[in-house]
Amino acid sequence: MPARDIYHDVVKKALIKDDWIITHDPLSLKWGKKDMYVDLGAKQLLAAERAERKIAVEIKSFTGLSEMSDLEKAIGQYVIYHDVLSQVEPDRELYLAVSEEVASGLFEEPIGELLLRNNRVCLVVFNPDMEVIVKWIP
Repeated sequence: MPARDIYHDVVKKALIKDDWIITHDPLSLKWGKKDMYVDLGAKQLLAAERAERKIAVEIKSFTGLSEMSDLEKAIGQYVIYHDVLSQVEPDRELYLAVSEEVASGLFEEPIGELLLRNNRVCLVVFNPDMEVIVKWIP
């Protein structure tokens, strides 16, 4: 299994505070002979609809030497996980978890805005100090 992101426990606590139940840590995926691990799987009961919402969350800290290199790797990983999830668990939504700093920096820049506008990625934005979710960007 891959190493955990530095914000793994922060995001897990933030999701729990936001009424999510962590169902997988990590969420294991298999496609052909390839194994993959999304950082977290979670579900939330929607009382009004008497339904259940399921998500998978890949956590990225963007602490590498190159922000663009981190972005390319994160988006590539996101696309692979998204496509596999669409086949093996089509009712589970995939989110990329990033800190407020990354969201307000990278995803408010033209390159990040383009990715969001073209529906390349869904974000869950968290505050690492308060360990809370501050925004969902579907």
